[in-house]
Amino acid sequence: MKTKKLHKNLFLGLGILLIAGMSSCGSAEKAVSTKAQGEELIEVYCTGPDYQSDKNNFRASAIGESLDQMVSKKKAGTNARAELATLIQSTIKGTIDNYVNSTELNNVEQVEERFEGLTREVINQQLNNIKVICEKQTKTGENKYKTYIAMEMSSKDLEEAINQKLSQDDKLKVDYDYEKFKETFNAEMQKLEAQQRGF
Repeated sequence: MKTKKLHKNLFLGLGILLIAGMSSCGSAEKAVSTKAQGEELIEVYCTGPDYQSDKNNFRASAIGESLDQMVSKKKAGTNARAELATLIQSTIKGTIDNYVNSTELNNVEQVEERFEGLTREVINQQLNNIKVICEKQTKTGENKYKTYIAMEMSSKDLEEAINQKLSQDDKLKVDYDYEKFKETFNAEMQKLEAQQRGF
């Protein structure tokens, strides 16, 4: 009777070991096949849908790497600002082109140049008012610091600052239509959001 029970327990134990061994073999095979393809999942901080531009905010993410922690942070900030500036300038250029084309103005080229000059000034000023919305630092295997950063600027603040500048300009204020400009700017912001979301 004892021998029968011993055999039964031994058989049960072997069965469990065999199942455990098979399942661990399966996961090892999966890991090997993924590595064999040269793929490794990495996490990029401060990116994704929450850090993309939408109709209310311009947003940009960047990475900075250095052996010095502060230099890494500075690099990331500079890269994000540059990305943000490019995004804003492109949107404002589209706004000005569409606004000028939809109005009946004399000396269109001159007006466009004036608009671009004034808005460039405003953009440069507003780039001092950007907000850091995400910042993370890591240290790599090579003892380098890596800073991930995301920044944003309110489109409403920018639009208001541009309006103030344009409406005070003697050469433009006669022909300048704020409501039309605002409508054109909002349309460009919606276009930007659609591009960023991949619609």
